[in-house]
Amino acid sequence: MFKKKSVYTFLQAQVAAFVGGVIDYGLMILLTEVFKLHFAFSILISGTVGAIINFSINRFWVFKNKSGYSSHINSQLFKFALVVLGSISLKSFGTLVFQKVFQIDYKIGRLITDSFVSYGFNYPLIKYWVFRTKEKQNVIE
Repeated sequence: MFKKKSVYTFLQAQVAAFVGGVIDYGLMILLTEVFKLHFAFSILISGTVGAIINFSINRFWVFKNKSGYSSHINSQLFKFALVVLGSISLKSFGTLVFQKVFQIDYKIGRLITDSFVSYGFNYPLIKYWVFRTKEKQNVIE
């Protein structure tokens, strides 16, 4: 049975991911179509911008993890950066596979890849590793 708080947190995280994702996706298209960068480089740049937005929303709204300790935020930023690095790598590789192997337009391949990466990689790591608080470590949600 799902806890209401867990469902609410999941939905909030999806809003954060959506906002960061829309900016990420729009910037990827802008950089690829207007500035003629290869989509893999566009994903790297746009993913970084989207990640900064996503981190901020997750930290202050979703997980309400506003500890004033600089070492705490440094730890979160480091962990989040590792998640983002993995996420961007998976998104770039997945989009490339859809485009090269299956001849699917990079914009569609990116959307397909994003759905798997967001739910299967980003959300669990962000919730249970990046923004995990000491009081949550003893409780299984």
